[in-house]
Amino acid sequence: MTSDSLKKIMFGKPLKSSEIESEKMPVWKALPILSSDALSSVSYGTEQILLELATVGVAAFAFSLPIAVSIIALILLLVLSYRQVIEAYPMGGGAYMVTKENLGMVWGRLTGVSLLIDYTLTVAVSISAGVQAITSAFPSAVPYIVPLTILLVWIMVWLNLRGTSESGTVFAIPTYFFILCILLLVGKGVFDLLTGSMNTHAIEFAPSAATNSLTLFVLLKAFSSGCSAVTGIEAISDAVPHFRTPSVKNAKRTLLSLGGLLAIVFGGVTLIALGYGVAPDHNGHTSVLSMVTEQAFGRGAMYYATQIATMLILVLAANTSFNGFPILASIMAQDKNFPRMFSFRGDRLSYHYGIITLGVLASLLLIGFKGKTDALIPLYAIGVFLSFTLAQTGLVRKWLRERVSGWIGKLIINGLGGIVSLAVLIIFSVTKFSEGAWIVIIITPILLWLITKISHHYDDVAKQLRIDITQDRVCTKEPVIIVPVAGIHKAVEHSLNYAKSLSPNVIAFYVSFSDEDEESMQEKWQIWDPGVRLVVFKSRYRTILKPLAEFIDRIDTHVSEKQSIMVILPQFMPKKWWHRLLHNQSAARIRSKLQADKDIVVATVPYHLHQ
Repeated sequence: MTSDSLKKIMFGKPLKSSEIESEKMPVWKALPILSSDALSSVSYGTEQILLELATVGVAAFAFSLPIAVSIIALILLLVLSYRQVIEAYPMGGGAYMVTKENLGMVWGRLTGVSLLIDYTLTVAVSISAGVQAITSAFPSAVPYIVPLTILLVWIMVWLNLRGTSESGTVFAIPTYFFILCILLLVGKGVFDLLTGSMNTHAIEFAPSAATNSLTLFVLLKAFSSGCSAVTGIEAISDAVPHFRTPSVKNAKRTLLSLGGLLAIVFGGVTLIALGYGVAPDHNGHTSVLSMVTEQAFGRGAMYYATQIATMLILVLAANTSFNGFPILASIMAQDKNFPRMFSFRGDRLSYHYGIITLGVLASLLLIGFKGKTDALIPLYAIGVFLSFTLAQTGLVRKWLRERVSGWIGKLIINGLGGIVSLAVLIIFSVTKFSEGAWIVIIITPILLWLITKISHHYDDVAKQLRIDITQDRVCTKEPVIIVPVAGIHKAVEHSLNYAKSLSPNVIAFYVSFSDEDEESMQEKWQIWDPGVRLVVFKSRYRTILKPLAEFIDRIDTHVSEKQSIMVILPQFMPKKWWHRLLHNQSAARIRSKLQADKDIVVATVPYHLHQ
């Protein structure tokens, strides 16, 4: 089986550029691809609120519902705000494009860095939470948490390398299955609440029931932890061009569907968790959602179906990032703010450099934090709320400048969104700083400096390569061709024939290591008489590169104004790959050295061996 055949089996047959429209997403497919991150947060959003409140006592759980309501209000405000982003910037790029065009490139880069960090953390958090769902149902899997997370990350990489169309079809069924399971769970919980048939009496909302230790700081900490449910909303605005036509209308419809579903499932799970009196497992082996499901349905078929659906949606939540990260990286690369190769599509029309890079970064995070969701959560959400704040600020400036129809209403929505996002960002940074948020706060400016250096590099390259097409003309110079030779054989003959076809000025250059070697080579050359002058240089230190470089400099001093210099390297190519390990690869070393130090043409003339 050839490598091309294996590649076709693994990743599918290559797609033509004209087939890109077929890879675009209808609404039913975009929801599972771009919304699974936000939807999946129901599995750990409520748990993170309860974990913080549990530090001051079970009575504090009564505050989980008001906190959830405030988070739902934030979600709805951001949905309204990002619908305006979609409408104003249908070319995609979301917060990055808004900030870049309205606040300047520096702030745009900061937004891009923040989102890329958030996408990476989304993969790590989602995968680790998905594995936690497995260990909740099957405790025997606990020792294999890290290997399981890594395996799931690279399954996601593989599916995304096969293309958006195929991965969307694969992900649609589990996502809709999860939505169905959670809606049934919420429905059963609300029914039990209304009929008074809950297994555990609900804790009534009474501030006086909370212990004296419950402070504003604890409430803000619980609120910031629950805000993990908000991440993922921005992904739809990043990917507007990847929607089927009409792309803007379809993207806005998908975002509205996401907002409604998120409000129902997040609010519903928090309500029934409070009603059932569920307390979080501080060991992190059993999730709150698992305990709520067990209270509602018992440990039967519906329990296992919901756990499996949760595991699948959490793994698939990473797919939001596997779409958002490569798209954003490609847009930033086109703006010279990211390595250029990230803007290229692979055989399956996917941004394969971005997909693989995200897989590597997420794997390193999961290994470093041992696959623990609670350890990763404090790093989470800072990037996305920074991007929320900058995007809303950028839109406020846009409406103030352009004053389009209905601009006052848009200004109010985006202004309020910016203020609330900034408040959440500050709360999260302060309350989670010592738990790991400091890592993101430190690494963000470092990455900003790095991509700024990348941008400056591209500017410098463009400046040095730029020509005036009205003045500069192509001038031909007959080259002096130098052919380094290690002896007299077929590869040398092949190279000299090629060199003589290009120019009459051909010099063969040989480095000897002894007087006897020098005399022997000159005698053989005279007998062979290929019609090319041989120059022999004796090396006292048994090196080839330095004598060759000195000889090139000497020739260049005499001919630089009238002639150019070209080096042709003879190289024989063994039939088997391991045969190459038996040879010294001097041609490769010479080529690498000359191309690094000199503005001369270096060409390799291969001669393939057949045995």
